[in-house]
Amino acid sequence: MSISIAMILGLVIGILAAVINTKFLNKLTLFITTIGMSLPSFFAAILMAWIFGFLLEHYTGLSMTGSLYTVDEYGRGEFLSLRNLILPALTLGMRPLAVVTELTRTSLLEAMSMDYVRTARAKGLKPFRVICIHALRNALNPVVTAVSGWFASLLAGAVFVEYVFDWKGIGVVVVDALDKYDFPVIMGAVLLIAVMLIIVNIVVDIIYGFIDPRVRIT
Repeated sequence: MSISIAMILGLVIGILAAVINTKFLNKLTLFITTIGMSLPSFFAAILMAWIFGFLLEHYTGLSMTGSLYTVDEYGRGEFLSLRNLILPALTLGMRPLAVVTELTRTSLLEAMSMDYVRTARAKGLKPFRVICIHALRNALNPVVTAVSGWFASLLAGAVFVEYVFDWKGIGVVVVDALDKYDFPVIMGAVLLIAVMLIIVNIVVDIIYGFIDPRVRIT
C-alpha cells in the first residue's frame, strides 16, 4: 500500500512539475522531496498519529493505533478495519514518494528534451500523447529501479512505524522473536521477506520488458 501511494502520487506530482516547469514549482517540489527524504520514519509516524489520529480525529475518523483486524468489543470476533491501514501506509510512503517525485520530474525533463519528443511534437501529436506515450515511457526506467530497491528499506522502517501505530506486522514479530531468541520464528520471517524481495525483483524485470521493448529482445 505504501509503494502504491508513492507511485501514484509521485508520478502525478512529478509529471505536473516537469510539464509546468516553473521556478516556483521546481523549488516547491525540491522542498517537499527534501523534507520527505530527511524525515525519519519513527518521527513521521508520531506526527501522523498525533495530527490525524488525535487532533483531527473527529474529522478524519482515524485512530492513533490499530491493526488490520480489530477485535469487536461486543465479543463477536475480529473484523477487517482497513482505515487503520491509512496512516501507517502514508507514513511509510513518504520517503519513496519523495524519491519517485524527484526521479519522475528529472527523468521526464531529460526525456522531453530528446529529438524523438521534438519529432513527435512536430508531427502534430497531442501533448498528452507526447508526454504519456513517448516521453514518460522512456523516463520510467530509473523510477521502477528506485521503487524496487525501496522495498527492502521499507521493511527496515516498518518496525518503528508498527510500534507507533500498534500494528501487528512482521516487523514487530521479528523484533519480539529476537528479544526472546525464538529462532524458528526469525528463520521463517527471514525466509518470507527473502521470497517477497525475489518476487518483487521478478515483477520489476517483467515491467522492464513492457516499458522498454529492447529488454525483451535481449
